[in-house]
Amino acid sequence: MMEISSKVKYTLLALLELTRYYKQEKFLQIEQIAVCQQIPDRYLGQLLMSLRRSGLVCSQRGVKGGYQLSKPPEEITVLEVLTCLEGAATQEYGEPGESLTMENMILKEVWHEATKAALTVFGSYTLKDLYEKQQASHLLNPMYYI
Repeated sequence: MMEISSKVKYTLLALLELTRYYKQEKFLQIEQIAVCQQIPDRYLGQLLMSLRRSGLVCSQRGVKGGYQLSKPPEEITVLEVLTCLEGAATQEYGEPGESLTMENMILKEVWHEATKAALTVFGSYTLKDLYEKQQASHLLNPMYYI
């Protein structure tokens, strides 16, 4: 089955941290995000640079500098984040040059359908949706506050 990579996981966690402070228009420094979300700060720096290049976050230098979302969390989909990190979803089933038997064609068709469904789901969730789910799960888990 599909597994979430550490790259995607850390990026989404960092974006959720930025979502928490979006309304306050606060810039967060890499160290703050890294500590709160338990992300290695050197790795986080690389991820944030990719997000900045793709326009999902903006940065500011200086004492009050750091990173923040470049647009409202309800306008950033999980699909946009995945596309920023992994490129356009064009992964095909099978090996290049593989013979196109009837069985391979059927498997390729099913793979394409599954990929299309996954992209639809990822495109339907925004950072705001993920943040609200995160907050709801913390309310249900009293151990979170200990």
